[in-house]
Amino acid sequence: MWMAFWDTVRLAFGTFRSNPLRSFLTLLGIVIGVTTVVSMMSLIEGLKNQVNDQMSELGSDCFQVQRLPFGQGQLSVAELARRPRFTYADLDAIRTQPSIARAAGEDSKGGQKASTSERETRPNLHVWAGTAEYFYTNAVSLDTGRPFTDAEFVDGRRVAVIGKDLADTLWPGLDPLGREFRLLGRTFQVVGTLKRRGGFLGGGSQDNQAMIPLSTFASMFGVRDFRISIQATSPEVLQRAQDEVTLLMRRRHGLKPEEPDDFFLYNNASATEMFNNLSSAVSAASFGVCILSLLVGGIGILNIMLVAVTERTREIGIRKALGAKRYRILAQFALEAVVLSLVGGAVGVALGAGLAHLARWMINLPTEVPLWSVVVSLVMSCGVGLLFGIYPAARAAKLDPVEAMRSE
Repeated sequence: MWMAFWDTVRLAFGTFRSNPLRSFLTLLGIVIGVTTVVSMMSLIEGLKNQVNDQMSELGSDCFQVQRLPFGQGQLSVAELARRPRFTYADLDAIRTQPSIARAAGEDSKGGQKASTSERETRPNLHVWAGTAEYFYTNAVSLDTGRPFTDAEFVDGRRVAVIGKDLADTLWPGLDPLGREFRLLGRTFQVVGTLKRRGGFLGGGSQDNQAMIPLSTFASMFGVRDFRISIQATSPEVLQRAQDEVTLLMRRRHGLKPEEPDDFFLYNNASATEMFNNLSSAVSAASFGVCILSLLVGGIGILNIMLVAVTERTREIGIRKALGAKRYRILAQFALEAVVLSLVGGAVGVALGAGLAHLARWMINLPTEVPLWSVVVSLVMSCGVGLLFGIYPAARAAKLDPVEAMRSE
């Protein structure tokens, strides 16, 4: 039995070797489909793992309330513009709720440039600002130094906690604590440094940032997008804390019971849900491309196997005349089709994994090849070979041996 199996596999590869260009063009659809699935699933898997890691760092008891949702959603620009801005009075009111441990006001602005007398960054620095509680409500991890204090926030002091990339750019090889840099013409003193975090979702570095008191930020940039980050008294009361904040803000904004919220609550679960929805859409699109490509590849396999049956009609007649059973002829040609499609699937897996590793190496995308995508791709390839190879195999098995041997 095993001898017959390996003989059939050998014949399948013989068909491939005898017409390599035709076989390659036949399998091109399968190769493209499998490459698409493996590479896209590698990207999604890597991003999903990174999102989970980043979200776990934020803490399971923290959430944020902000004026605008992530993305416009179903709201028009005019509707979003009419939403009321948050104020320090809102922040103080939230701090009085029984399930709230801390609440911090915060704002941010990107595209900034920092400098010393000797060095200067590119205009890609992200400036975060907050009240003193910001470091707790956002689970910020410091490497050295300290966060700025409430007194420094009240006084509008020019102090900063900076990321590792900013420190390496301005003071390579030196301890940045106590040193000064300029931001928008103001001089800031470094009081702390952040732990290195690397990139996020294949984007820019999370270490190229500076955190300053919100009062200082407002004097430089004005109030841009005042948000409130909140820490519940414990993870168990997180939902209760969110409900308290929702009821409080609806009351403060004068909303009627039938009116929707004019603010947005954001936590780890909502961020993960948004990413999962996005990844599901990308996965569906990738599998759609894969199915179309496999369909094209399957038609190619159908064609090449019909040609193989025609070219080997005399051989089939001789084998049947010597006693070969119909099921053996059927199995031979069906297995040839499966082996050909499996070759295409294996090439696609190799190319997809190669693209994933290339993306990780060249542009720092967090790709990870999931084993299930490899298994699914190979199984789908075999299924396509069997589905489109069964008709030529059945046609070969039904040939009359006498008529077949007369074929030239």
